[in-house]
Amino acid sequence: MIVRRALKNSTVVPGGGAIDMEISKYLRQHARTIAGKSQFFVNSFAKALEVIPRQLCDNAGFDATDVLNKLRQKHASGEGANYGVDINTGGITDSFANFVWEPAVVKINAINAATEASCLILSVDETVKNPKSESAQGEAAAGAMAGRGRGAMRGRGGRGMRRR
Repeated sequence: MIVRRALKNSTVVPGGGAIDMEISKYLRQHARTIAGKSQFFVNSFAKALEVIPRQLCDNAGFDATDVLNKLRQKHASGEGANYGVDINTGGITDSFANFVWEPAVVKINAINAATEASCLILSVDETVKNPKSESAQGEAAAGAMAGRGRGAMRGRGGRGMRRR
């Protein structure tokens, strides 16, 4: 299904985390125009988008902080919209020119799905508790504490070196 959509829609975006860094840059700029708590949320979303290039660096064994700083500088200069992680050299490269592409429809769907999942998790107001299972867990925990002495009640689990 994804391959069929990608072939049907021939639009591509630069890969290697380039599009993620560009969207992150745009959101950070937009956050400066917002006041209040919303600014924090937009900045947090922008930071979350940088996970893709960071993970690419980690998986390739490179220093993610150094590469991300280079990417931020390049994207901030205005001429680095296509620059992403180069896993061959450990630096950054023009992903579009080096044929590192992602289908745009796949990237859009991935960002939408991740955003919807985050919103769903954040919208949970309360959890449903089963009183029977809670009482069983409480009894099991009390049984685990039996015979462990006073050390267990102080959070040490009754193990370790004694205090003098």
